[in-house]
Amino acid sequence: MPRHDTISFLSDYGHADEFVGVVHSVLRAIAPHAHVIDISHDIPPHDVRAGALCLVRSVQYLRPGVVLAVVDPGVGTSRRGVAVEVGGGESVLVGPDNGLLAMAVSMVDGADRAVSLTNTDLHLPAPGATFAGRDIFAPAAAHLANGVDLLELGEEIDTVSLLPGVLPVTSEEDGELRCEVLWVDRYGNVQLNVDPDEVEAWGRRIQVVWEGGSRTAVRANAYDELAPGDVGLLADSYGLLAVSMPRTSAAGMLGLDAGAQVRLRRVDTEGGAADADADSGVTTPVELGRRN
Repeated sequence: MPRHDTISFLSDYGHADEFVGVVHSVLRAIAPHAHVIDISHDIPPHDVRAGALCLVRSVQYLRPGVVLAVVDPGVGTSRRGVAVEVGGGESVLVGPDNGLLAMAVSMVDGADRAVSLTNTDLHLPAPGATFAGRDIFAPAAAHLANGVDLLELGEEIDTVSLLPGVLPVTSEEDGELRCEVLWVDRYGNVQLNVDPDEVEAWGRRIQVVWEGGSRTAVRANAYDELAPGDVGLLADSYGLLAVSMPRTSAAGMLGLDAGAQVRLRRVDTEGGAADADADSGVTTPVELGRRN
């Protein structure tokens, strides 16, 4: 009997080629009862970190079921394909074991069981090894939706052997908070790996410094609290600090992209600021907060 009625699908396939449509059709052929929810297919090609961040932002809001995630620059190599059961069997995440799934698994309290997708009887015949999304991962996801037990998909593996995901954390040096751009959304809001509590006592104005520029930002709760041309620092919809500008792209105006190093400085009581010459920030292996 069908066990899961929803398959949530994320990839870097884009929409210019047939890849997404073919995977949809494979899923429907094996599990016609299942609804497929497209999380995103516009992850930058091969960008495992961007895919992992998109998945961890999404996972706590997804309907229980099967999550199919494919950002797989190592396709066709010895990297494992895995299915990871979470929530006492409430959901299963399927994809490559390259760090893509790790943060999402942690967000939902960790893995219960995991298997390597080694049972070729449940794969599609493959003319080549470069489309595992179609030939391995989609069939596995669909069979799970149909009620096939996890252990039928392949060899059970120790959950601690799954490749972890790594996110940068902030560091405080010389009175500055050194941080990194995690994500730029389609509106140009620039998400930092900063908990708003880290700068809560800094006052309303904070200097934002990056390679090639600096601006004094204003703390705000909503975009339209900012005057035209202002740079703002807001808690975004995921609870992290974001650099924003009202009704325009902060990323485009300031020249900030994912991975850029940023420094936050206190603005002094006279309204001046520290020297804005930028240098490279520091990266170390932030945990995103879970929705209560």
